[in-house]
Amino acid sequence: MRRLFEQFLESEARGGLLLFLAALVAFIWSNAPGAAAYFALREVPIAVRLGGFVLEKDLLHFVNDFLMAVFFLLVGLELKRELLSGELREPRRAALAVAAALGGMLVPALIYTGLNAGGPGAAGWGVPMATDIAFALGVLALLGRRVPAGIKVFLTALAIVDDLGAVLVIALFYTAGLQPVALLAAAGVYLGLLLLGRLGVRNLVPYLGLGLLLWYFVYASGIHATVAGVWLAFAIPLATGRKTLPRPQPADAHGEEAEAALERLEAEAALAQSPLHRLEHALHPWVAYGILPVFAFMNAGVALSGTGLGPVALGAFLGLVLGKPLGILLFAYGAVRAGLARLPAGVGWRAVLGAGTLAGIGFTMALFIAGLAFGPQLLDQAKVGVLAASLAAAALGSLFLLQNPARER
Repeated sequence: MRRLFEQFLESEARGGLLLFLAALVAFIWSNAPGAAAYFALREVPIAVRLGGFVLEKDLLHFVNDFLMAVFFLLVGLELKRELLSGELREPRRAALAVAAALGGMLVPALIYTGLNAGGPGAAGWGVPMATDIAFALGVLALLGRRVPAGIKVFLTALAIVDDLGAVLVIALFYTAGLQPVALLAAAGVYLGLLLLGRLGVRNLVPYLGLGLLLWYFVYASGIHATVAGVWLAFAIPLATGRKTLPRPQPADAHGEEAEAALERLEAEAALAQSPLHRLEHALHPWVAYGILPVFAFMNAGVALSGTGLGPVALGAFLGLVLGKPLGILLFAYGAVRAGLARLPAGVGWRAVLGAGTLAGIGFTMALFIAGLAFGPQLLDQAKVGVLAASLAAAALGSLFLLQNPARER
């Protein structure tokens, strides 16, 4: 289990660095002499045709509505695994992550609302609530062994709970008018997915086939289509097929006998792995090295000329840089003092402050929510605030963690 967690951290860390490079290229291109080509690229039409059925979107919305549903599927798989067999299964560890995530969502939203209440940017209160786990773990990877191991576990659990909060915010508050017929159809498809799990179906193909139908009906219902990814994840079984592997062959086995034994062992190992683990393992590289960098490239471009630094940008910036660490620290401290939670071994409050500051790297989810909340003009303001806040949070969080006392490293 520890090795799997280390592989997860390494994957997220490398993905975070690639995410940063993709965003940097988009930002430079969108402010270069050839910026018109960048914005034209985002409007390239993409059409999916199946018989008489046609679904047409521009490239930007294809990425944000369809590819990001795959990202949310991975988020849902990680959350389900953590709840049933990971860090969030142990009550006091889960309580720390939940309390910290709750503070890290409420305080930024309050700061943003205080600056934008009653104004045109009021709808963006959800923007500074999110944490970008890939970006944050990428920064932790650069700091290496100078960061306590427990703080990596804490930040990962915090970000996963934070992602769940962001999904709920999107589903409840950034949803267009509901279409009851499509919503009922989505519910019917989801019941079919649950039935597959009850019947013990372990092949992923039926789940993914129904998942595509679920995505379409959720999209047609008015709820943002990416929420379908999380719903699908919670229908994927975590139970394993078999709990024991065959006895290894003697060391002197050779030729066809050894090859047959190896094939049996590989088949049994695949059976012993749950559908959820198999899908999560398969999706990780595609999301970390493909979908998220493409999303960053498509969404991080903002022309600075003519973009005012108004209350939307300031609210996003202060919510992430100030509200995130303050909310996380206060709520985590309250949970520990109340006896509901405990800090990981070797982790002090300065390290929690550093992790809370790194959680202010909102990037992916913050940009995503901004795209749902705003039209073009205010969206550019929000992007400036999110990008500036993410850079500031990365720098300040690293500084706090590097100053962590040696006994806590």
